Amino acid sequence: MSSRALVEGIIAGRAGERRGFWLGNPHPDTWPIYHRYFGTKTEEELRQMLGDDFRWISPQFFPSGYRHPAGKGLFDAREYKTFHGQAGPLAEAETEADVEAFDWPDPDDLNFTECLTALEETGDFYRAGGFWAPFFHNVMDLFGMEGYFVKMHTHPRVVEAVTARVCGFYLEANRRFFLAAGGLMDGYFFGNDFGTQIDCLISPAHFDAFILPWFKKFTDQAHAFGYQVILHSCGSIYRVIPRLIEAGVEGLHPLQARAGNMEAERLSREFRGNIAFLGGVDTQRLLVYASPSEVRAEVRRLRDLFGPCWIVSPSHEAILPNVPPENVAAMAEAAREK
Repeated sequence: MSSRALVEGIIAGRAGERRGFWLGNPHPDTWPIYHRYFGTKTEEELRQMLGDDFRWISPQFFPSGYRHPAGKGLFDAREYKTFHGQAGPLAEAETEADVEAFDWPDPDDLNFTECLTALEETGDFYRAGGFWAPFFHNVMDLFGMEGYFVKMHTHPRVVEAVTARVCGFYLEANRRFFLAAGGLMDGYFFGNDFGTQIDCLISPAHFDAFILPWFKKFTDQAHAFGYQVILHSCGSIYRVIPRLIEAGVEGLHPLQARAGNMEAERLSREFRGNIAFLGGVDTQRLLVYASPSEVRAEVRRLRDLFGPCWIVSPSHEAILPNVPPENVAAMAEAAREK
């Protein structure tokens, strides 16, 4: 069975001949360390050595993917903020007219050439892509974190207007990209970190009011094009997982193992059979401090808990340089066990 067919089956809820494996998307500073250890030179060479089944190829990865006439980035908070949480350019917006006056990105400035070429040149691996569409964070950056949460109470229509602008762009961008990509892609993979280490960043009521309606539009759109839907959300999102499943999410990533109520035992007991699991191999302590034999033992434990519809992967995709390469090798080896 090919990697592509294996992962597609796992996400569809079918047991494969083994669990899948995804290395994740290591931090740029991590790659040189791993290349020295494994004797590889390219990302693809290392992924194939480890038996990686999953390829994440998004238009937002390519510098030419969005070409603003003035050189602006796509919802790039760095253009108007110097630190996370700082008030953004719409912090003082009080009316929908204030929202409309902002310089919003234009889908006509998108270019998919590089991304489509990368998809065409990918081997028989599962291809996850589409626009990352971190609309929750984009809106947060435009207001500033505190301003965003306060305006949900004081100026809900302004929040709705900004969210509509951001999500409307991503929906149109995905529509154009999905038409161009067709069968080159298998799953729509998008991400919004809704949780902290302890709980969700906003209440379920605000999640239902400001997030879920647009979230469902993204999942419905992807399904209409025949793609599976995989959501990335760090942190403790336990309280909204049933909503995500109901909205059509088929795969949940990255299962932040040490976040509140996100332990494998609980997720397996309450959601196994309703959603595929991607991740869960702890990057906060296990992969950093454990021995390779302890890593292999933990992967086997998680395998028994999560069942056949699990893709072995770190509990955060951006593996940092403090994760020893021998522990990554142990994780990959255990993933190949039947």
